[in-house]
Amino acid sequence: MSEIKPRDVQVSPIGNADITVLRSRTWDRLKFEVEYSLQRGTTANSYLIQAEKTALFDPPGESFTEIFLHQLQQCIDLQQLDYVILGHVNPNRTVTLKALLELAPKITFICSKAGAVALRTAFPDQELTIKVARGDETLDLGKGHQLQFIPIPTPRWPDGLCTYDPESRILFTDKLFGAHVCGDEIFDENWKRLDEDRHYYYDCLHAAQSRQVEVALEKLALFPAKIYAPGHGPIVRYSLSRLTHDYQQWSQQQKEQDLTVALIYASAYGNTATLAQAIAKGITKAGVSVESINCEFTEPAEIEAAIEKCDGFIIGSPTLGGHMPTQVQTALGIVISTAAKTKLAGVFGSYGWSGEAIDEIESKLQDAGYRLGFESIRAKFKPNEVTLQQCKEIGTDFAQALKKSKKLRNPSQPVSNSQIDRTAQAVGRIVSSLCVLAAKRENVTSGMLASWVTQASFNPPGFTVAIAKDRAVESLTHTGDQFVLNILKEGMNVRRHFLKPFAPGEDRFAGLDIQDADNGCPIIQDALAYLECTVKSRMDCGDHWLIYAVVDNGKVLQSTGMTAVHHRKSGHYY
Repeated sequence: MSEIKPRDVQVSPIGNADITVLRSRTWDRLKFEVEYSLQRGTTANSYLIQAEKTALFDPPGESFTEIFLHQLQQCIDLQQLDYVILGHVNPNRTVTLKALLELAPKITFICSKAGAVALRTAFPDQELTIKVARGDETLDLGKGHQLQFIPIPTPRWPDGLCTYDPESRILFTDKLFGAHVCGDEIFDENWKRLDEDRHYYYDCLHAAQSRQVEVALEKLALFPAKIYAPGHGPIVRYSLSRLTHDYQQWSQQQKEQDLTVALIYASAYGNTATLAQAIAKGITKAGVSVESINCEFTEPAEIEAAIEKCDGFIIGSPTLGGHMPTQVQTALGIVISTAAKTKLAGVFGSYGWSGEAIDEIESKLQDAGYRLGFESIRAKFKPNEVTLQQCKEIGTDFAQALKKSKKLRNPSQPVSNSQIDRTAQAVGRIVSSLCVLAAKRENVTSGMLASWVTQASFNPPGFTVAIAKDRAVESLTHTGDQFVLNILKEGMNVRRHFLKPFAPGEDRFAGLDIQDADNGCPIIQDALAYLECTVKSRMDCGDHWLIYAVVDNGKVLQSTGMTAVHHRKSGHYY
């Protein structure tokens, strides 16, 4: 295992001599990234414009507070810092802001109207100087830096704000166009290598708010930017048009899905929003779109419209003083008076000392005659990676239940065996070995019965395996992840174990004789052989990902016995 590098702050000029980026870097995974699940490290990008006036964009979270402020003081006398511009406000960032205020108490914060409310809430006993950024106003820093502000509210970041500098033609995009990766590259010269991480970043953070992302893209198109300066990852210079097109295409794909889930929530401290994001990721990976609605910032008419057109809905709430917030109460009333009783429902929430809000929502929905698609999710304080993996699996199961329900409502005409497409019959004659793919990342373990496995290379020894996009283990098989391929012998014991349905978060290996491989993933002792593998690349193949992995180690566990082989009658199913 490679040694974890220390955290640092990389400083470099960008655009012109007036503008500097301070990239707070870690190759380890930060606490806030637990909801993101990949472990590529990250950069928290802050930007500094030093003209006649000085402005700092988006100081990082508390993981970097000390080293960031130390490096910032090497760049500027903090007494000369005039403005701090915030693309969004969250509790993680306020730790750094508090330390910055102690060093530079005269700074003026610039943020959206919702951001100003969040700031005053975060600093209830401190007098802050705040200027609300409006779309029709500019901020003159001198030397041509006439900053323009573009509010881009979304359900997850209702205080979202982008900033455009016409002098350098840099668009500071905060949560848009980023990636959670860590490296030495300041710009995106090798942008093709970022494709997987950029797409995953969009899927995790923006797929559930794709409608608002489309609106944001329309606004940003009015500004002739030549550089995107995001809050995370490499600065976008070489692939600006391509990445913009990708965001448009990914958002359009969400609109084209046949089924939609309305995900309605409020979040006092960000924990319920984290659960919502994980549930949404599970739903969208199953090919169902999500309309994310933060009811604290959404008009009743908009909630009603979303409920009328959705195929199912899920409501999330924190518990405050033993009750759900007023905004959730209002939204729940709209749901019960609007949604057909045939629509599948779900409930989730986080709490500190009690979870009455979750019980109350569940009770009201059941009393109104709605069927719940899963056992209500209750997370105490900040959810961990195990809880979030369970949320993703629950989201996927919820989406699959909607698909099944639609199929039952609109059944296709029955066909006899003689009518089955001959091409599908021919495809089904491709035989393959039966294996169990077992993966682990941190405290999350998953596995599946795999039959689409074939050797792909001799040197290095490698193979491909196809994994359906709605499989739970799929999220553990990204480039750089490791897994064990357990090659099964003839017989039904292990096969039967993995053919049964598993509940969200259920241990796939309970009851089996296993031990950990060198890479930490489960080896099934009853397998014929096993291979320890590392994912080298992924290819999008419609409803599956094709994973190419190289073999790091392997062993035959039983010298006698034949490899289990899967024979199919049709290429339409496993």
